[in-house]
Amino acid sequence: MKILVGIARIFVGILFIISGFIKLNDPIGFSFKLQEYFSAEVLNLEFLIPFALVFAIVLVVFELVLGIMLIIGYLPKFTVWSLLLMIVFFTFLTFYSAYFDKVKDCGCFGDAMPLTPWQSFYKDAVLLILILLLFFKRKLITPLFNPVSHRWIIFLSFMLCFLFAYYVLMHLPLIDFRAYKIGNNLLEEMTIPKNAEKPTYEYQWKFNANGEDVIIKNSGAYPQVEGKFIGVETRLISEGFKPRIPDFSIYRDGENISQEILSNDKLLIIVAYDLHKTEKEGYKAIKELTDTALKMGYKVVGLTASGDDLKESITAKFDLKFDFYQSDETVLKTIVRANPGILVLNKATVTQKKHWFDASEIEL
Repeated sequence: MKILVGIARIFVGILFIISGFIKLNDPIGFSFKLQEYFSAEVLNLEFLIPFALVFAIVLVVFELVLGIMLIIGYLPKFTVWSLLLMIVFFTFLTFYSAYFDKVKDCGCFGDAMPLTPWQSFYKDAVLLILILLLFFKRKLITPLFNPVSHRWIIFLSFMLCFLFAYYVLMHLPLIDFRAYKIGNNLLEEMTIPKNAEKPTYEYQWKFNANGEDVIIKNSGAYPQVEGKFIGVETRLISEGFKPRIPDFSIYRDGENISQEILSNDKLLIIVAYDLHKTEKEGYKAIKELTDTALKMGYKVVGLTASGDDLKESITAKFDLKFDFYQSDETVLKTIVRANPGILVLNKATVTQKKHWFDASEIEL
């Protein structure tokens, strides 16, 4: 039993540390996921949406440090109680999301390892079993180091976590797991190969023949059956090939100009998904950068999901010399974790990506 508890302790601790670090690397992305959970369509806790980023940072720091506490054996009673309460809550949440098809990705491992709702639930169910073992056998959790050092290890862990969170908020995630990372060609990531696997569906055709319901399953062809047609149900069997970027588009006056814009060999994009919430203090640096880029022959465009009134207002207020085009808000949030954020592209390949705070580091 002591060996089993030791294995469970290391496995759960490492998993919590990895999961916490991945989310701490991108707290803004995790806050977007929390906003999705807080929305009216899921938990109907919209009053919490403005505090999503604070919740995200506190939650992932606590998750990561709990993993460290478990491994070193610091305050085992408090640690296992905290782990148990946390995993019970998240097991319920992932089951609710999966059963009612509310959230497509739990965000447990961020963009590094997207999980379906049911995969997330099964993962949490396994963790619940392991944590229950640790809970009932917590007396077997012994310290790894001198207990005097434990407080300093945990204090240092908290400080490093909050410093790391501050760094990625003021710059960008240290590790970019998204399809828009430096080095990726956006047009290639959007393309579906000719020989790509197509999605497959099962069709269940329902007829009434001689007073009895008859169900015929096939891949889509209308069955030749004598009887009254009642209805058909469709079930996805395999999603087939999905491009890593399925929904990125740039619109000008309702026209999709993505190919035209991305084909430029000197392209500077300013991403501001919401001009109402955009950080105004960043536009002095944005103006200096974009004015210089225009003089050097760059194509400069802004991308936003905001309406024309806000576009005109922000352009006039900061005397911006480029136009804002329309794009989807969720996609823009995915592209860069800054509002505004900066991308430099060469024929659709991302060569530089920066937070507005680091605009002076862009090399033209």
